[in-house]
Amino acid sequence: MADTRPWAIFLMGPTAAGKTDAAIALHEQLGHELISVDSAMVYQGMDVGSAKPSAAELARAPHRLIDIRDPAAPYSAADFREDALREMRQISAAGRVPLLVGGTMLYYKRLVEGVDNLPGADVAIRERLEAQRQHEGLAGLHRTLAEVDPSSAARIHPNDPQRLMRALEVYYASGRPMSELWAEQQPETFPWRVLSIALAPNERQVLHQRIARRFEMMLAEGLIDEVAALKKRSDLHINLPSMKSVGYRQVWEYLDGAYDRDELVARGIIATRQLAKRQLTWLRSWPSLTWVDSQQPDALDKLLKFVRESGA
Repeated sequence: MADTRPWAIFLMGPTAAGKTDAAIALHEQLGHELISVDSAMVYQGMDVGSAKPSAAELARAPHRLIDIRDPAAPYSAADFREDALREMRQISAAGRVPLLVGGTMLYYKRLVEGVDNLPGADVAIRERLEAQRQHEGLAGLHRTLAEVDPSSAARIHPNDPQRLMRALEVYYASGRPMSELWAEQQPETFPWRVLSIALAPNERQVLHQRIARRFEMMLAEGLIDEVAALKKRSDLHINLPSMKSVGYRQVWEYLDGAYDRDELVARGIIATRQLAKRQLTWLRSWPSLTWVDSQQPDALDKLLKFVRESGA
């Protein structure tokens, strides 16, 4: 039987791979409507450090789900799914193709796989886990997870603080391993046919160079001033999900006097490289994914041709 579901495009890839420029080109040449898939861009006032599209770029190609939350308010993958499905329905109903662009891989996963039966965020548990992290480091969190949920510990990288803390939070809140709860999920049929594309340079060193240049550029464009303004707010602190975003946490600690500017640059670049590595790990396991080498001069032409030929 022919698949009559409408099309949707997922334009994924590691940070600094050039996804925004590619998405704008697809919008301008093919008319696809853009939805941001970025856990930092959802927050207002977090512009430089999230590499949020400029006002001029947003005028050319509006992105939905940007600037929809105050940094003091949490925003979960479940929140994203609800918001993204609403926007996708509106776009498809208007006869357009939703193009989701960004690098928050957990958001894509939750969007496709559906809602879960996991407990929500628990501030008290998070504070306890943060205290353990400060005392024992990420290795201590990973050891604890290996004791209570070996399956999740085997799947989650020891240097992935967000997923480590979430898995432990689920265990302490529910009394059951997250892997066990996920095994009970009922799969859903996603209402769209998805064309999944990963934009990334084939050479890792090229990506590292782009990451370093971009972080230096963010500092030149006012990232420190941006974080300093956020830091003045009494309702924001370093352990909020928004302030844990790559770049923001490092600048916050720099402003606290934890290290000098050279160390800030080094730590910011390392943290961004680690993020890119996690994103690439997610992408390698993504089903039916087409890779486009962003390093090639004709990458955009190849991307446009592929999308056109797919019918999406």
